[in-house]
Amino acid sequence: MYAEAGIRIFIKMDSFFRTRKLSLKALTDFSQIEKSTQAHLRKVYTCLAIAMFAAAAGAYVHLFTGIWKGGMLTSFGSIGLLIWLGMTPKENEGKRIGQLSGFALLSGMSLGPLLDVVISIDPSIVVTALMGSVVIFGSLSLCALYTQQRYWLFLGGSLMSMLSMLLVVSLLNLFLRSAVIFRIEMYVGLFMFCGFVLFDTQLIIEKKRNGDNDYVWHSVDLFLDFINIFRHLLVILSDKSEKRRK
Repeated sequence: MYAEAGIRIFIKMDSFFRTRKLSLKALTDFSQIEKSTQAHLRKVYTCLAIAMFAAAAGAYVHLFTGIWKGGMLTSFGSIGLLIWLGMTPKENEGKRIGQLSGFALLSGMSLGPLLDVVISIDPSIVVTALMGSVVIFGSLSLCALYTQQRYWLFLGGSLMSMLSMLLVVSLLNLFLRSAVIFRIEMYVGLFMFCGFVLFDTQLIIEKKRNGDNDYVWHSVDLFLDFINIFRHLLVILSDKSEKRRK
C-alpha cells in the first residue's frame, strides 16, 4: 500500500509538471481551491513560518548560548504549552499565537541534545537534513494542494495504525535495545510522517470547508510533521555517516 502511495505521488507530480509550464505563476495557481480556503491556508502557513523561526531560535539558544539547555524540562514544557493552546478559546488569536511560538521555541530547544550529537559526528548533516526536510515537506504539500479530490485522506487510518505500531515497537525496543529495530523505526517513521504531510494538508482544507477556522491549531499539525521529518533525517544521516567511519 505504501509503495503504491509513493508511486502515485510521483505520477501526480510528474503529470502536473508535464501539463503546466514550470513557472512561478503555475506553482502559485491554486484556482481549484476556494478563495476563503486559500485565505485560511495563508494564515496557516504564516503561523507555521512563525513556529519555524521560534524553533530555530530555540535550537540556537541551546547550541550557542549558555542561557538554557534543552532536555526533559523543555520537552514537558512544550507539551504543557500545547495543551494550554488547545484549551485557549479560538477568539483569543494573539494569545494563541504566543502560545504556539512558545511551544515551538521549547520544541527547538528539545532538539538541542540530538543536534549536539549530530554536530559531533558531522556538522554538515544538520544542513543536509534541514534542506532535505524543506524539499520533502514542500513537494508533498504542493502535491496535496494540487490534488483536487480528497485523494490523500484515505491515508488517515493507515497512518494512525502505523503510528500506534511504532509506539508499541519503540516501547519494546527500550528493553530489547536492538539497533536493527531502531533503524527500521527511523525509516518507517520517516515514511509515515511524509504521509502525514499529505494527509494533514488535505484535512486542513476539508476542515475549513466544513467551518473549522482554527488556523493556529492547524499549523501545529504541519509543524509537528516537519519537525519529525527533520528529526528522522538527522538520525538516519548520522547513522550512515557513522557506518562510513567504521
